[in-house]
Amino acid sequence: MAVTGFLTDSTLCIGCKACEVACKEWNDVPDDGFVWSGLSYDNTLALGHSTYRHVKFVEREPTAGCGGNSSAQVTWEFSSDVCRHCGNAGCLEACPTGSIVRTEFGSVFVQPDICNGCGYCVVSCPFGVIDRRPGDGRAFKCTFCYDRQKAGAEPACAKACPTGSIIFGPLDDLERAADRRLAQLRANGMDDASIWNPKETSVGGTHAFFIVRGDARDYNLPPNPQVPTVLLKQSWSAAGIAAAAIAGASLLTFALGKKRNAGVTPAGPAASRRRTAKPSTFAGNAAPAQASHSAARTPPGQPARRQRSAGERRTTR
Repeated sequence: MAVTGFLTDSTLCIGCKACEVACKEWNDVPDDGFVWSGLSYDNTLALGHSTYRHVKFVEREPTAGCGGNSSAQVTWEFSSDVCRHCGNAGCLEACPTGSIVRTEFGSVFVQPDICNGCGYCVVSCPFGVIDRRPGDGRAFKCTFCYDRQKAGAEPACAKACPTGSIIFGPLDDLERAADRRLAQLRANGMDDASIWNPKETSVGGTHAFFIVRGDARDYNLPPNPQVPTVLLKQSWSAAGIAAAAIAGASLLTFALGKKRNAGVTPAGPAASRRRTAKPSTFAGNAAPAQASHSAARTPPGQPARRQRSAGERRTTR
């Protein structure tokens, strides 16, 4: 099976929303967008659990020229947005039940009967594409019309597009077609045209890339998308290195302290008691201590003087 994809050329989109309608009809997606948003003529506003294809209305204000004057008018451009079917899909990596799989066409497919509604895939998508449906909370997104491809037909959105803005085919052929179209646009004076296809990021390339004019971020196409699960693994690695460094420093400090104290003999219990002992103040020990003190002051060879009592001292006086 050939690996297939979408090439969406926003310079050919007229904003008819035929792709949105065809997608809803074929995939039996719930209808929405009947309430005026007040933000744009587009009432669906973004991709979600009930909008697998979304035609975005991009309004651009003119840039002031020299002296504040500008002859340019407000431009109104359209682009049909869809799931990118990333080469390294964050939603697929985060799914704990195996509900999200990669098909033989290279697309990323959600199996609703296995999804448990945990929502891990929603926070892992760098483009905010996949979404949970109210009620049971299961996740839904573009199916890439897997059933149609199995039958040899192209996806409903590409089939319904009246201007050829959505092109479906083998991925290699689409990349060559995008290069030819970009060269044609620039030859016609559209120097701000570019191809959005992030291959050098953790997304790992996509199966849906776009030709846009101006800043790609206006079309919900970030210049450097990253898969959150990849960034999480990198942060875990950094935390592991930091923990290992702290543990190594602690062991080194312990070893140096042990080596520094290796030649010191600690004092025993007896020595500790001698250092902390205090003279006794009991009355029974006072006389021997005093006699010993007097005997110590008697010259050698002479008898020790007898201590006179208090009565003898009074008689002498």
